[in-house]
Amino acid sequence: MEPEDVHFRSAEHLIGEEENEKAAFERKEDGEEHRKAGRPPLSRIPTFQSSLGRKRVTVQNAESSPKTDGSIQQSQKERAGSTEAGRVKMSGSLPVPSARLHTSLADVLSQGDISGHASTLLAPKINQSLDQTPEITKDSDQVDMSLKRPPLRNAYETSDLVVEPVSEFETASGETISEDEQMSAQDATVEDLSSCSSVDQHEASDQACEEDTLRDDNDNGSVAQSHWTEENSVTGNDVKCVECVPDKDDGSILSGQDETAKIQKPSDSKKCFKETQQGSQTASTTQTKHAETKTCTPSKQTKGRSFSLYCLLPTILLLLGGLASHVWQYGVPKSVSHLMSQLELHWLESFWMPQETCTSDCRLTIVESVPEGLSFPSGSPHLQSLSDTWTNLLNKANRSVHIGAFYFTLRDSDLGLTEPSSVLGKKVFNQLKQLEPKGVRLKIAVNAPQPYIADTDELVATGAKVRGVDLQSITGGILHTKLWVVDKKHMYLGSANMDWRSLTQVKEVGVSVEDCSCLAQDASRIFDVYWDVGAQKNGSLPPFWPGRFSALSSSKYPLAVKFNGVPARVYLSSSPPPLSSHGRSDDLSSILSVIADAERFIYVSVMDYLPMSQFTEPIRFWPVIDSALREAACTRGVEVKLLVSCWSHSPGAMFVFLQSLSVLNKPPLSCSIHAKVFEVPSTREQQRIPFARVNHAKYMVTDRVVYIGTSNWSENYFTQTAGVGLVVNQTGSAVGQGQKTIQSQMQEIFQRDWHSEYAQTLTDVHAEHCSGKKLT
Repeated sequence: MEPEDVHFRSAEHLIGEEENEKAAFERKEDGEEHRKAGRPPLSRIPTFQSSLGRKRVTVQNAESSPKTDGSIQQSQKERAGSTEAGRVKMSGSLPVPSARLHTSLADVLSQGDISGHASTLLAPKINQSLDQTPEITKDSDQVDMSLKRPPLRNAYETSDLVVEPVSEFETASGETISEDEQMSAQDATVEDLSSCSSVDQHEASDQACEEDTLRDDNDNGSVAQSHWTEENSVTGNDVKCVECVPDKDDGSILSGQDETAKIQKPSDSKKCFKETQQGSQTASTTQTKHAETKTCTPSKQTKGRSFSLYCLLPTILLLLGGLASHVWQYGVPKSVSHLMSQLELHWLESFWMPQETCTSDCRLTIVESVPEGLSFPSGSPHLQSLSDTWTNLLNKANRSVHIGAFYFTLRDSDLGLTEPSSVLGKKVFNQLKQLEPKGVRLKIAVNAPQPYIADTDELVATGAKVRGVDLQSITGGILHTKLWVVDKKHMYLGSANMDWRSLTQVKEVGVSVEDCSCLAQDASRIFDVYWDVGAQKNGSLPPFWPGRFSALSSSKYPLAVKFNGVPARVYLSSSPPPLSSHGRSDDLSSILSVIADAERFIYVSVMDYLPMSQFTEPIRFWPVIDSALREAACTRGVEVKLLVSCWSHSPGAMFVFLQSLSVLNKPPLSCSIHAKVFEVPSTREQQRIPFARVNHAKYMVTDRVVYIGTSNWSENYFTQTAGVGLVVNQTGSAVGQGQKTIQSQMQEIFQRDWHSEYAQTLTDVHAEHCSGKKLT
């Protein structure tokens, strides 16, 4: 940084104070003569040139009229840039500005001589005198700005050297410049100013922009601004330097603020600077108004389109590639719904799916089937019979009946004999045959392949629709569900198959829910999954289930309903996971959550309890439920009771696993865990009926929750086989007089069976006795 009080003067151009006074006096006389003659005063600013650059530079008089002869006007329009009134056009290279800017002409000249380059000077603005105000020419809408001659005192105070502006057509010595010389000087000016362009490829657009700017400024009667800008409000000796900044895109002229001209940074290391006159007179209301300079950026649109294409092309290629990969993996979608399910957008279907009315004031009835020859003591809890429940539901049907079943054998013809106990099954079958003639649509999703198809074929003949669901080829399991949905308003779920034996020869437990469309609609979606799988002929499941199959209830979001006037939270679960639609709680997870929720007791009644795989080779150990029960009994002090079945098809390993649970009762563990075996008595004639005389119930009741399902408790039923579960929680609900919770009713039924004569404490002989196989 150089101190501001140091002045570098050029010895070659230093002029004494006496010569300055003389020159000022002569200039005043010349001005008076020109004023009397009606001509603008001449300016005589000497041209300073270095030895390296000898180009002559012309200075446009601030008071010269823009209306000159045609050739001069044309040359002005072809300029690459122009300066304000009173400025000297710069030629050659610019001096490198220091941290301070000089306030005298001699300072600038000395700086330029030291650097060894030709220097030019931006002349200070000349304030207008009070008696020489701007005149507005109304007919041409041009502003003719007359500049005031500065007083001698200001000239002396500003600089030691008095510099007078040279007319556009005169040199410093008063000689008139020829037209060729004028054109040469103008070309030199254009060449010098055009060096400020930072991007060569946009020279043509920048030249056009400058020509448009000059043309607009001439139309407005003001002098066009060059690439260099000057602030309008400068007070005192404040001097500022505005650095030229290139446009980030293409180096075109940037837009300034208010009256600031557009600027460009030169391609070399040049910097722009400006020098203002001392005093605050430059901010007066009579100063020359800067014309707005247009910004010309013809390449921005082209670059914008190129950028858009650059971003859009990869996106299109990715979409095409993704679509091709999707079609290759999943095939061509058959419908919009199919496509949405493939893209896992099935949840969007809920926005336009019709919303059905939902009734939540429901009637729930626990139903059972007690085999012939089995009776309980007088006063024992008694439930509604299963055959009456099915008959009642079919009588209520008005629009549709949907049944998901393991098999259909409602008549005794499957055995080739006449069995009197099949009468109840035949009655139900006849009711099913009458549905289609009455206008009630009957749909049956049944496990495939079926060994006996006489019943389903006869129903098809009446107009029913039957689909076989071959899960063996898909999951390795079977369709073991026992589910009814009537008019999407009523439903049945339980352990009973569509078999005449389920009504008279097998002990079953289930629930019938009436006038409960909230829950029935959710059950209908589970049936729809089976129905959709039955339509698939390629032995595969869709990667994503459509939104119309999504669960309406889950363990996280249970339905709030009333069962027999008592508030309840209820949801449906299903298995296996591949058949569980979006939001559906897995059946195994539901069982585990019920076990974990218990605080005082867990009562389980199930046909088969086996902590291992049952129908796969090799056999796999599967202690998921078994470990949960051990944890509840031994760590939380929950009482656990297991009631399993004893019949000819019982797995012998089940009884050994049950003994491993019972041994936990011994000290020091003293876990409260007990197991019993329930055996249905049989006569000789009843023993000839295959797959009969067994406790087929599958439910669990705790001090808080009831679970009623369709699956036995071994691995394959939860990982490969289709099943359904219903979870009801009425804990904390207000119970009125004459009302009972579902939990209390199921607890009574379990205790009845547990304490009956048909339930025996587990012993070592049960493994051989129940399985019918002699153990070695």
